[in-house]
Amino acid sequence: MREVEQASDPEAKDSEAGEPPRQLGFLTAFSLVVASMVGTGVFTTTGLLTKDVPSPTGILLCWTVGGLAALCGAFAYAELGAAFPHSGGEYQFLARLMHPAVGFLSAFVSLIVGFAAPLAAIALAFGQYLTAMGVPVDPRLSGGALVVGLSVLNAWRVSAGAKFQNVFTLGKLLVIAAFVLFGLPRGTWANLDVGPGLAAVVPTPGFAVGLLWVSFAYTGWNAAAYVAGEVAEPAKVLPRALVLGTLVVTALYVALNLVFLVGAPFDALAGQVAVGTVAAKHLFGAAGGQVLSGIIALGLVSTVGAVLVTGPRIYEAVGKDVPRLAFLARRSPQGGPVYGVALQAALALVMMLTASFDQLLIYIGFTLSIFGALAVACVFILRRRGIAMPYRMPAFPLPPLVFLALMLWMIVSGIVERPVAAAFGAGTLVLGLVAYALAGGAPVVARPAEVIDATKPPAGGLD
Repeated sequence: MREVEQASDPEAKDSEAGEPPRQLGFLTAFSLVVASMVGTGVFTTTGLLTKDVPSPTGILLCWTVGGLAALCGAFAYAELGAAFPHSGGEYQFLARLMHPAVGFLSAFVSLIVGFAAPLAAIALAFGQYLTAMGVPVDPRLSGGALVVGLSVLNAWRVSAGAKFQNVFTLGKLLVIAAFVLFGLPRGTWANLDVGPGLAAVVPTPGFAVGLLWVSFAYTGWNAAAYVAGEVAEPAKVLPRALVLGTLVVTALYVALNLVFLVGAPFDALAGQVAVGTVAAKHLFGAAGGQVLSGIIALGLVSTVGAVLVTGPRIYEAVGKDVPRLAFLARRSPQGGPVYGVALQAALALVMMLTASFDQLLIYIGFTLSIFGALAVACVFILRRRGIAMPYRMPAFPLPPLVFLALMLWMIVSGIVERPVAAAFGAGTLVLGLVAYALAGGAPVVARPAEVIDATKPPAGGLD
């Protein structure tokens, strides 16, 4: 599909109402999903995961279940995004289907937890992998420079940011595929035969906490929904980008972690952040570890770019609805929401200086699980209200029910096993409610439920 497509009459109405042009096609939407997901988490989480899931096969199952949860969520967001094809993701769904306060709270959490904190973690990991490659630069300095540079690019011109994402995402996929193909034959499969069996690992609270770690790596499966207002033919493009992107990344994650686990002894991976480097050194020697560190650092560049594309669209949507925050909706002539990009980048830079990597991960996973569950629950409200639905997920209601059950298990286990992280998450919610009150608690501006011809039959499956 072409990346810039001619808008139909309904989409033109969006532009007349102040919406940006729908110039993003399937490739960019798909790239955003993949680039948002394949980043820091998959190259750092497994080493930290070993404490809660002390079994290689248990870790592989954890990554598989995490992918299943993401896929179920992707089906739900595809249905919601097709019905509400405006940028903002769960902010749009929660504000219009539950309550404006819930939508505002999700946007506040997205700013702090969903995008600024991951952006800080990704930038720190970028700097650490550069250091592992032998670049004598402080990780905070190199990571901060990356955040600032890509923020300027995405604020300046949307098309430039989209082309950048497409190129770097394709390169990242090719590198991971090559690492899997060349690494697996060199691995030691006996490395999987340690620790307790699945029957002893899966029913434990530790496995649920492990899913919280993994959920950070899967963050981004909903990325295309955040730019729905700029996607051409959203009823077709969004479901394909969300579902296919999630399926591709899940397969890559399981394969990549299999290489990590057969590539290095379990004890060597335990507690390590740069697990990619550890595995590469065991598989290809010290030089191979340095080369992979550089490749991973380059791959993280596209993840930073994806976060800078998606996050500010949420704050832009809030700025359109809440008069006191209207400055967040201001754009440069051909670029993104300038103040939203700047605010997110500034918060990320502060977090890079004040928080550790592992503290950021568990805090992110716990807090985002709450709003992911609320957004997916909106599917049931959408169907009950009879709103026109250009796309319907297959096997309803199984996907949202599976997603909600897994999120509930993760949230409850997180409260029990990681009370400090849960307390910080609860504190973030309180701050969000205070911010909502200070913003005036303005009602959401009425918008049509959909802008697509509702007389056409709903799309099904991935078409």
